[in-house]
Amino acid sequence: MKRLSLTTQILIALLLAVLAGVLLHNQADFVNSYIKPIGTIFLNLLKFIVVPLVLFSIMAGILSMNDIKKVGSLGLRTLLYFMVTTIFAVTLGLVVPTLLKGVLPLIHINQNTAATVEVPRLSVVDQIVEMFPSNLVEPLVSMRMMPIIVIALFFGIAMVHVGEKGEMARKITLSFNDVVGKVLQYIMALAPIGVFCMLTPVVVENGPSVLGSYAALLGLAYLCFAIHAGVVYSSSVALLGKMSPLKFFRNMQPAMLFAFSSDSSVATLPYTMQCTEKMGVGKEIGRFVLSLGATINMDGVAIYLGVASVFMAACCGIDLTLSQYMAIAFASTVASIGTPGIPGGSLALMAMVFASAGIPVECVAVAAGIDRIIDMGRTVMSVTGDASCAIAMQRIVGKKLYAE
Repeated sequence: MKRLSLTTQILIALLLAVLAGVLLHNQADFVNSYIKPIGTIFLNLLKFIVVPLVLFSIMAGILSMNDIKKVGSLGLRTLLYFMVTTIFAVTLGLVVPTLLKGVLPLIHINQNTAATVEVPRLSVVDQIVEMFPSNLVEPLVSMRMMPIIVIALFFGIAMVHVGEKGEMARKITLSFNDVVGKVLQYIMALAPIGVFCMLTPVVVENGPSVLGSYAALLGLAYLCFAIHAGVVYSSSVALLGKMSPLKFFRNMQPAMLFAFSSDSSVATLPYTMQCTEKMGVGKEIGRFVLSLGATINMDGVAIYLGVASVFMAACCGIDLTLSQYMAIAFASTVASIGTPGIPGGSLALMAMVFASAGIPVECVAVAAGIDRIIDMGRTVMSVTGDASCAIAMQRIVGKKLYAE
């Protein structure tokens, strides 16, 4: 196995997981008792390292810049990039299903049976307030990434401002950053085994026809994912990053494959960092941009919220008006920014988008039936979007920020 690249190892693990899932489809108890726990252990290890990785990576990135103006310059450009790509994503998610809905087989929704799913009501203002924690430890324990980023920004900027008095804190931070990186290498060595053990139960649970159910909605979502990656990300990498899109996607294969199998952009963060570093992105820029992107850049979620809204509205016999389309676009953009980078993180926010356009909230339960399968694709989109931003930022501001 050591002679094979990480991409090849993960791909083999994916194929073996599908094969094992088909062969063991009548052995769900065995799979859940002996295979799934290993995958859970691997995912727990990734979750365990993500918090210190994000915390120390952002602080180390700020310290390496040694200039608050540089932090602001990179941060503003990164936020602008994510906002623009998210707007493209939402627009695509609305336009494509609208053009094709006349020829698509629609799902007949039984809202009485669908109403059993409980979805919390979310407020944009509440999300903004929760970005600023009242407790230093609680966000670290609960893995709330936005407060963690805020904590890292405050402490990183403070260490730069205090100068020589903060030298000891600076050395400790940079030392811990290196230690966390080494622990990360240990965990990544287990990736092929972890991927196999995470994906096999998914195939067993859904059966051999895992991609056959809800074919229309699945097809729409993945069509939009492919268009967005092929047009927006390819153009960004080529025009802003001055890199061949083929080279970009080829080097991103390990992270994309892991994102597809793990269904978590946060868990994939270590792999995304490794892939972008191999493409020439400096650690200071890469870790800052990717850590931020894993929390606020969810292009895949934005696309699917648009697709699901149009599709479910058609299933309910609702002809969306221009104002409803605008409401979906705005709500999807805001909701995607606050989506947790964990499996199923977008399901709760779908209710807010549906409600904004007058689509029955009970339709969320219908979408929940294939959310795990679609979440694999939209996680790949979000991870790829983060990496494309890192490539662009390295080319746009990297040389200027780190010029000798």
